Amino acid sequence: MVGFGTILNVIGVLVGGICGMLFGKRFSPRYQETLTYANGLCVVFLGVAGTLEKMMTVENGYLTSGGTMLMVASLAIGSMVGEWIDLERRMENFGVWLREKTKNEGDTTFVDGFVTASLTICIGAMAIVGPIQDALQHDYSTLMLKAILDAIIIMVMTASMGKGCIFSAIPIALFQGSITILARFIEPIMMAEPQALANLSLVGNILIFCIGTNIVWGKKFRVANMLPSIVIAVACAYIGIW
Repeated sequence: MVGFGTILNVIGVLVGGICGMLFGKRFSPRYQETLTYANGLCVVFLGVAGTLEKMMTVENGYLTSGGTMLMVASLAIGSMVGEWIDLERRMENFGVWLREKTKNEGDTTFVDGFVTASLTICIGAMAIVGPIQDALQHDYSTLMLKAILDAIIIMVMTASMGKGCIFSAIPIALFQGSITILARFIEPIMMAEPQALANLSLVGNILIFCIGTNIVWGKKFRVANMLPSIVIAVACAYIGIW
């Protein structure tokens, strides 16, 4: 069934969120704070590892780096576009609307948990390649793996940041569901040029690092406003710049 992988992913997020709520209630604020920092640190190193994997290569026995200009151009131009559109405010407004509709007005961490969790599980190559494979090849193995990873991530996030994280199931359903529907149009764009996917992974992992930084040290980056950087990175591959 087309879209089954995304359904599995949504179920994984919901199961992880419910488990996080059950376990999180048993932790005192001190333990929740420690869990938040540990979770943020894991996200930071997840982003660092993914970024270095794309930037560092071994040539003639020496370690070399690349993608610096792509990183600078994509993040600079993409962030400016994102600030103009103000995606962060739109996501936060949606989070406020969800908080009101779910009768959680007293939950001060709801919106922050929703936005942070949504960005964490929506950014990355797996969220794009997985739905394409699901739609065109009826192969949902990538999304099944992502569902397991997301369940663990959301469980920890919900335990430390609150129930708002559970509602990240909505953006993941909309985002991956849309890619599944539009797969026949997106697949030639992403698969015809291997460098496009490499660029997406590089910039996407940098944004994941920014999310982890926000969790550990407070909000330093408006990550949602930086999302157009991923589009710029993919476009660079086709223009032939990097």
